[in-house]
Order: sequence, then structure tokens, then C-alpha cells
Amino acid sequence: MKTKVYVNNEKFFAGMTLKDDTKLEDNNMALHSCSNVENILENRKRLAHFLNCSLENFVCANQTHSANFHRVTLDDKGRGSNLSNTAIPNTDALYTYEPNLLLCSFTADCVPVTFYNKVNGLVGVIHSGWQGTVKEITSKVFDHLIKKEQCNPNDFHVQIGAALGQEKFEVDEDVFLKFKDLGYADDFINYNDQTNKYHIDNQLTVKMQCELAGIPAGQITIDPTCTYLSPDGFSYREDKSSGRHLSFIMRKGN
Repeated sequence: MKTKVYVNNEKFFAGMTLKDDTKLEDNNMALHSCSNVENILENRKRLAHFLNCSLENFVCANQTHSANFHRVTLDDKGRGSNLSNTAIPNTDALYTYEPNLLLCSFTADCVPVTFYNKVNGLVGVIHSGWQGTVKEITSKVFDHLIKKEQCNPNDFHVQIGAALGQEKFEVDEDVFLKFKDLGYADDFINYNDQTNKYHIDNQLTVKMQCELAGIPAGQITIDPTCTYLSPDGFSYREDKSSGRHLSFIMRKGN
């Protein structure tokens, strides 16, 4: 299974599937962007086998570039796993305390964030495209977890997965101004006076959001892979009919 494993220890399993031209639809994992649903289900079943769980353990959301998040319970088990219309609606971040539920996030250039709390066992995923970043979805999720779920920010470990790199994330002034208005992203923006375009590092902006929430910088890891430049990457910017990576995290249970 062509997968980048970020964490695999006695308590947590987290990673990201990769593009693989030897598999059905290049190992696309998204039901909402595919040629044949059965191909995607076959890919997901192979992933489930690799992770030693079943497809029924997957929990997926219908991502809308929102700043909405959802606490996953056992009642959500299997939502969106084999049908798009059962996914959790209008949601771009999931978290849970429950073991053996595979939280899923789908990306093709957007920033995927997986995280776990080493003390209380909470795990989560965040989908942060540029729209989610300027809506500060990551900040809002961690603010909620710290204030409402009583999590200690020092207990989190965060993985920022492969995404569109700064070189290829080229935007006009309207998007630049949204990032500038955040007040903390200036260091992650370059201007190209040849093209009159701005280049933004979305991953570093998301990392800063984690740090501002109180998570120690040393507990945040960034995958430097650019989904546009890497042959292992799905890139919507390169191909509007692109497939999707699946970023996942699960707390292992007995």
C-alpha cells in the first residue's frame, strides 16, 4: 500500500495515502471526485487491510472549506465510508476520544493536519485549504479542544501533511490580502514582481496557528512534499479532475 506513515506506535496510527499509478484511478480515495465509485471502495478496502481495520471503521466528512468541526462518537462509525451521502455534512475537521475509529480527511493541495493528545488519547484531522486557513479552522479547533475539552496544549503532537508548496501556491492580491489580514502570515508570503503574483506557504501559516494556540513548535512536524511537484501527489491546481489523498489517524484499541 503506497502510504506515508507519520505515526505508528503502541497507541496511534497516522499517515497519508499517496498517488500510485499501478492502482485503480491512481489510488484515488475520494468518492466525490472519481470515475467509478467501486474503484474507490476497492482502494479504501486495501487501505483498511493495511491498517488492520475494516472499512466500517472509517469516518468521513463532506468537506466544504468551512471552519466547522465535529466531535465523532461511536454513532458516527462508518459515516461516509462507502457512500458520500452518509458523510458528516459541511465539516472540515473531526476529532474523537473513541478507539478504533479511522478519522479521514481528503486533499489534493490543501493542507491536511493530523494530531493526537498523548495524555487523554484524543485524535483528530483537519482539512485546511487556503479558505480554511484564512477562516482559521486550525486555530478554532485547538481553541475549542483547550477551552472546552480541557486539553493541555503541551500534550498535542501535530503532523502537517503533504500539500501545495509555496513555489506553486501562486495567488492574486485578493487572496494575499486575506492572509495578510491574519496578522501573522507576512513571513510566509513572497511577491514575484515578474508575474505580479504572491506565493504563500500555507503549511507554515497553519503551523503558526498551532503555535499561537500554545502547541510547542517542537511537537509540530511538516511534510515538505509538494503535491504539485511530487509524482506521488494529487494536485487540483495541476488537474481539476484530480483524485484525492486520504490523511488518517486512529487511536488503537484492544
